[in-house]
Amino acid sequence: MIKKYNVEPISTIKEMQEKAVAACPDRLNYRYREGKKIIDVTFKEFYELTLNLGAALHDLGTKDKHIACIGDNSFNWITVLYTVLKSDAVFVPIDKELPVKDIIYVLNHSESDILFYAKRYEKVLDEIKKECPKVKTYISFDADEDNGDVLSYKKLIEKGKKLYSEGKFKEEEHDTNVLKEIIYTSGTTGLAKGVMLTEHNLVSVVTGALEITTLEDVALSVLPYHHTYEASCDLLIGMHNHTTICINDSLKNVLPNLQEFKPSLMMIVPAFAELFYKKIWATAEKEGKANLLRKMLKISAALRKIHIDLRGLLFKSVRNAFGGNLKQLISGGAPLRSEIGDFFNGIGILMQNGYGITECSPLVSVNVPTLNDPSTVGIPLSCCEVKTINNTEEGIGEICVKGDIVMMGYYKDEEKTKDALQDGWFNTGDYGCITDKGQIKIVGRKKNFFVLENGKNVYPEEIENYILAIPYVQETIVKASTNEYGMNGNNLVAEVFLNAEAVKGLGDIDIVKKLKDDINEKTKELPVYKRISDIIIRDKEFEKTTTNKIKR
Repeated sequence: MIKKYNVEPISTIKEMQEKAVAACPDRLNYRYREGKKIIDVTFKEFYELTLNLGAALHDLGTKDKHIACIGDNSFNWITVLYTVLKSDAVFVPIDKELPVKDIIYVLNHSESDILFYAKRYEKVLDEIKKECPKVKTYISFDADEDNGDVLSYKKLIEKGKKLYSEGKFKEEEHDTNVLKEIIYTSGTTGLAKGVMLTEHNLVSVVTGALEITTLEDVALSVLPYHHTYEASCDLLIGMHNHTTICINDSLKNVLPNLQEFKPSLMMIVPAFAELFYKKIWATAEKEGKANLLRKMLKISAALRKIHIDLRGLLFKSVRNAFGGNLKQLISGGAPLRSEIGDFFNGIGILMQNGYGITECSPLVSVNVPTLNDPSTVGIPLSCCEVKTINNTEEGIGEICVKGDIVMMGYYKDEEKTKDALQDGWFNTGDYGCITDKGQIKIVGRKKNFFVLENGKNVYPEEIENYILAIPYVQETIVKASTNEYGMNGNNLVAEVFLNAEAVKGLGDIDIVKKLKDDINEKTKELPVYKRISDIIIRDKEFEKTTTNKIKR
């Protein structure tokens, strides 16, 4: 039986923020670095900032306008997110890693009228202005003064503060089932699609998630804000949970910021989990403590079976590397190896594997503390239904989702919307099954799946996870061999990029032979048709999407 938590009902982002301010006005809402100084912002102070920015935008005439935002993670970025979500405008977050031609495409396709931007985009601003005639107003996060059609964010806040103090602005109620946000997916091929979400979609994710799992109270925010995973699951859910969000200023500062902010919670992607996991074991090997760590994990597991939990004591030194307070990791965005989930749970840091997709706002399911199986992506939120269709003999089918979290459709693309939404069900393009405990298990993406010459179905991600368990393997893709007719053969090929430092630590060995032996050992429990027949060792990393997924 899954425990359901009582969650205070909300219908709007505005209501959610007001309830948080009423409950804990002086609690820290955000913490971030500004040079060498740490800035603390209370729930009340952040709320007042959004009112000031809202007043200034209202004065600009933003009703029904599309407001885009691009830049690195920052406190100012979050003020724009909340202000626009509470307004009667539409928010368009833009991937900060896109090349300028794609930024222009998103601005034009989304019909954006206003662009908030960070300093790094000043060098391409003239090109954007030339190619995006509908954008009439540009707001710089970094400019001290207004300059023509470029407004200063700082001055805008000052103006809004004056307007609000004079009683010239009040946040109006609006329909929560109309378009509120357009989020462009980072597809591996073709042009990005604009996913249309409503405020009701976003609020449903907030309450749905908190109904089935609790969250710790201090989070280090490391994932990009333009992505729905971080924006919804950390920034929005965090508000209703009264979480203190500590903003990570750059990836190179993750470890220092863990020590500075000492978070109890992190939302991560599997790449972070892999990095942390391999770093822990590499350090243990280097210090000659790997065997001791393995022994302690076995002893701890045995003790827990008789209800004795000594993980806080046994693994204190390991957990100190994360600031000493980290208790919860929630992983999403890509498949997580169950071995990694088991390890973190074993040392006393709850690892909850979840599943989501932008078209579902994005959270569909998550493992819960009372039923936590890292080989699955957990149980669905109560505000949605999940089923599989076109199942194989093995019970694997395409996962479909229906309910309050499902998007309106794709912006200005009726054809793709009709393909994806059928009778209210969204076809995710992910293959998997639902276990007898009601948990979803993902085996791979529909677009990555292939059929061998002998008719066997292969989901490459399943096999790749076995290979990624090899410590010196950094990245891999599994594909079919090619027969004499240029079609898929009966054999599997693993293309692999190795970690140079880890390989160096192996000494003077035949790395090709060792890799083949290690792959055979890791995959020996798989059916014969899923085993690797040949390997290709790459000399450089695979090309990635802006969300760090390998382009296949």
